[in-house]
Amino acid sequence: MVALLAEHGLACRSVTGAGTGTYAFEAGSGVYNELQAGSYIFMDVDYARNQGEGGGSVDTFRHALFVYTTVMSTPEPGRAVVDAGLKASSVDSGMPSVFGMPDVRFVGASDEHGRLEWDGGGARFSLGDRLKLVPGHCDPTVNLYDWYVCVRNGRVQALWPVVARGAVL
Repeated sequence: MVALLAEHGLACRSVTGAGTGTYAFEAGSGVYNELQAGSYIFMDVDYARNQGEGGGSVDTFRHALFVYTTVMSTPEPGRAVVDAGLKASSVDSGMPSVFGMPDVRFVGASDEHGRLEWDGGGARFSLGDRLKLVPGHCDPTVNLYDWYVCVRNGRVQALWPVVARGAVL
């Protein structure tokens, strides 16, 4: 298309497209001079899973969006209840994961609570433990919050408003 436009005296300065899941293919094609990957900035569970399964490297991007949750109950060995459910993290592309704990599974969500499970039973968490969840899908999770709390090296660096949150036309 760029060549056809040029034949007709029309300049095409930008060939843009792609996304987080396909950026490597478009970058390698030599056609695009601008990529529009978006979710890479947060790397949710779904994209990380797709990157790994698609032959890409999960290490290309790192998880950077987290929802903090607190352990509210440990009703039996191998199970805990946290205070983050559907109102805290979107599950349309799968459940969140517990950051840094691949053996702990987020297996169910009600409105305000989530259920964690792990094999082998035993006490894994105590009441009040704080955990970081990686959302299953970053876009609709961000939509649930008014602010990003930007943290670097364990310190809050900035607060960014989610400016379109609650906007009605």
